[in-house]
Amino acid sequence: MNRVTTLTNPSSALAAIEAALPIDPQPYTIGDRPTGLVIVDVVNGFCTVGYSPLAPTEPDRQIATMVSESDRLAKAFAAKNLPILAFLDAHEPGKPEPPYPIHCEKGSGEEELVPELKWLETYPLTTLIEKDCINGFIGSIDINTGNNALIDWVNQHRLEALAVVGICTDICVMDFVITLLSARNHDMTQTLKDIIVYTEGCSTYDLSAEVAAQQGLPKTAIHPQSIAHHIGLYTMAERGAFIASQVFV
Repeated sequence: MNRVTTLTNPSSALAAIEAALPIDPQPYTIGDRPTGLVIVDVVNGFCTVGYSPLAPTEPDRQIATMVSESDRLAKAFAAKNLPILAFLDAHEPGKPEPPYPIHCEKGSGEEELVPELKWLETYPLTTLIEKDCINGFIGSIDINTGNNALIDWVNQHRLEALAVVGICTDICVMDFVITLLSARNHDMTQTLKDIIVYTEGCSTYDLSAEVAAQQGLPKTAIHPQSIAHHIGLYTMAERGAFIASQVFV
């Protein structure tokens, strides 16, 4: 009984996972290299309290920090006239995205940038890409032409590095980053060398085992925030991303 209690305690589990799967975030300075900022899904449907089934039901420190740090970093990029790309999770009304409930339908407001980042819509070096799936790299593909708007953006600006922030660390952010790392290694980008993931600029959600059971959800829906966040960062690090404790522009 004591063994089960220890393993199911999120704090104890996190400590064990951090020891077994360590990451070593370091400060990162952009310098003079052509660098872009990618903001993943910092939209009302995922970040604004009570806005949708996938938004936090009450104020969440990790998500609030992610929003404020994404805004701070975006303003630092804008001050140096550096390009910014923001993914907007946006779905056709009535079209589900298994295994998640209906969310971020076009026209609902859930798919719009959070108020803190609405200014990006008027920043001339912002590129907005609506995506209808978890992975922003896949969501950037025009299914009629095969053209990838993300790759075009990287190549147009001849970017050598990308800083990445957003939500969720272990879902949309992670899928995007590890796919882009493979695309880089496959020479789909002309100049890209480094992908930097900013720890404080990323967040994920929390769903306890108790809440999952109450809602009749499968065990795979259980999602301890701190553990999922760490595993997402670790997975990106082991695939070749630079995990940054701070990003200096």
